Amino acid sequence: MSPAQAMQPAVSIVVIDDNCGSLELLSTALARPGLLILTAQDPEEGIELVFREHPQIVLTDLVMPGLTGLDVLDRIIEFDPAIDVILMTAHYASETAVDAIRRGASDYLNKPVPIAALRERIGKLMEEQQRRQKLMAVDQEMVETAKFEGMIGRSPAIWELFSRVRRIAPHFRTVLLTGQTGAGKDLAARALHNLSPVASGRFVVLNCSAVVETLFESELFGHVRGSFTGANHDKMGLFEYADRGTIFLDEIGDMPLATQAKLLRTLQNQEVLRVGSLAPRKVDVHVVAATNQDLRAAIAEKRFREDLFYRLSMVEIRVPSLTERKEDIALLTKYFLDRFSKQFRKEIHGLTQRAHILLARHNWPGNIRELENVLGHGAMMSLSDTIDVQDLPEYLRSPQRPGDGSVSAAVPDEDTFAEHEKRLIVDALARANGNQSQAARTLRMGRDALRYKMQKHGLRE
Repeated sequence: MSPAQAMQPAVSIVVIDDNCGSLELLSTALARPGLLILTAQDPEEGIELVFREHPQIVLTDLVMPGLTGLDVLDRIIEFDPAIDVILMTAHYASETAVDAIRRGASDYLNKPVPIAALRERIGKLMEEQQRRQKLMAVDQEMVETAKFEGMIGRSPAIWELFSRVRRIAPHFRTVLLTGQTGAGKDLAARALHNLSPVASGRFVVLNCSAVVETLFESELFGHVRGSFTGANHDKMGLFEYADRGTIFLDEIGDMPLATQAKLLRTLQNQEVLRVGSLAPRKVDVHVVAATNQDLRAAIAEKRFREDLFYRLSMVEIRVPSLTERKEDIALLTKYFLDRFSKQFRKEIHGLTQRAHILLARHNWPGNIRELENVLGHGAMMSLSDTIDVQDLPEYLRSPQRPGDGSVSAAVPDEDTFAEHEKRLIVDALARANGNQSQAARTLRMGRDALRYKMQKHGLRE
């Protein structure tokens, strides 16, 4: 074998035909550099070959013993709708051709197939597949170039955010971030800190909605021993802890009014007064506040201090929602899938076209956090290297159900994934009465892959 032949082909094709002569003719006629041709006379073996090798193109006869070409088509489309399937038949019927195209076939050819026309058709599919592979490489490069301080995007809305953060970070003392829950306000806050003159200092986070009201002042400003029941020793507050750094006050709209008054005094004087102390302490702290509420409405309802609002909102940055930057979904998907591939120790190369369409149609009320959770769910559920519609959370697949979009799927941990995978394999083997080939087809994987996973989970043959 020459070095060129030993190289990994760019595209592979599986040819399924019960006629040995046809297989030999097609293999010879289609041979070209960059194309790996695999053949099978038995349709069941052909499907297993597809599951194992995951080719980009499948060429199959329509009339075969055991399974028809349409059965083969259905199995392959269920496994990966991105595979181009071409059907061939000597018994052409327009109704069957239309049915095949509706079921996902790329083409429907009449036998004897003109070799020149077939070579041209395969050549175009190869070019298409090579373009897809190049796009995947470009997407990976785009993810790297579209990163900005932990945030990813190339849409006008997100680039406007990046630009504002760059301009403001070197100069701000207080900043107010607004935007929907899950849009990435925490990432914008950290970016402001990282690009600020106090980047070498601490970045301290307080979620205002998670603090008990009676302990708010002690958390922020500290207390002295004996100032209240249970104060057995002096305690430094978060403002002192963040001295010469940045404090991020998330969900500041949930801060009690009494604490808002003390926060305003701290911002104005750059000093804190511990609970129970008479001696103020000087601090040098940059403050980033964030909220998903309309603070102007909260001011009108007397839930938020107007003077504090104007102190915080000297610079106000709005973080766009995911629906305002849907063109970033592909980049974010690539980024999250790369991360989940490493986390779950399994190869996830992407989503099928119909899964992409489903994500594009969703309104993403939970924003980027919801997208991350959906992809985490899909990465765990998928038993192949591609996430399909059935791998996504049920609420996403059934948008007509009540509460659509309001529930986010939890991202599973590695132990949960291993247990789930083992349970699926055991169930598939039980339904197949121990027949590994049948169980592998149910799980949309090759028999060798199934045996490897059985060994990994300690399952006996």
